[in-house]
Amino acid sequence: MSEPPKCCICLDEFTSPASLPCGHCFCLGCIGEYWRINGACQCPLCKAFFPTRPRLKTEQTLHAGAPTEEVTAPLKAGEVPCDFCPAKHRAVKSCLECMASYCATHLEPHYRNEDLGRHLLISVVKNIEDSVCKLHGKQLNRFCRSDQTFVCAMCARTDHRGHHIISINKEAAKKKVKLKRRRIKLQQAIQERLSYVEEVKLSVDLSGDNPTEAWGQKKELISQLEEEISELQRRHTELEQLSQTEDNLHFLQVCITVERQQIIQINH
Repeated sequence: MSEPPKCCICLDEFTSPASLPCGHCFCLGCIGEYWRINGACQCPLCKAFFPTRPRLKTEQTLHAGAPTEEVTAPLKAGEVPCDFCPAKHRAVKSCLECMASYCATHLEPHYRNEDLGRHLLISVVKNIEDSVCKLHGKQLNRFCRSDQTFVCAMCARTDHRGHHIISINKEAAKKKVKLKRRRIKLQQAIQERLSYVEEVKLSVDLSGDNPTEAWGQKKELISQLEEEISELQRRHTELEQLSQTEDNLHFLQVCITVERQQIIQINH
């Protein structure tokens, strides 16, 4: 039996196949993302260029089979549900124009329609309103280092004019470098304490007058070191999880919140 046709972008069976004017076929979501990321409507295979978004020939399915895992899988902890699914399937993108999150199926109009195709899609965010300036309704894509706050393009030209403004991506890159250094230092501190624990265990002298008392003192020190190691490992895990945050705005928002909490604790 011949294998079912596959999309050359995701290398998987077609999901909502879309045929381009040049004749090549891709998943609607795959070609839509390809055009969105590259900023031009071009065929990935033959490199045919389309000055305007072409009318895609779509079919409901190209290969009849079982529903995909994307459709049938229940929501996991931390995943954002689609705003338009009665069954609340997992959202794959959020739209800053529509202020909504979409699953793969409900996102299709953003790839098919020329007007919707101009909307700014971002990685899924839980509270999408936190990604938009409450004053101007624009995307928060800049960081004001002077005021330590997130701003939109309009804010940068008005209230924050003359301030030290940097893009969200650049600020996130700097924070991630600092985060990596902190993780390295934490890892070094963990290793130093683990080595010290081994030294303490080997240094116990049970041949003295009171071996029980000697071991009791060392055991107390080992217990204290193990508690420190556990705390350092917890902090290291938190920083590692934070560094893996894909959305740079959300990453920075968490970083700023943590830094402010630390300042408050120091002051108190």
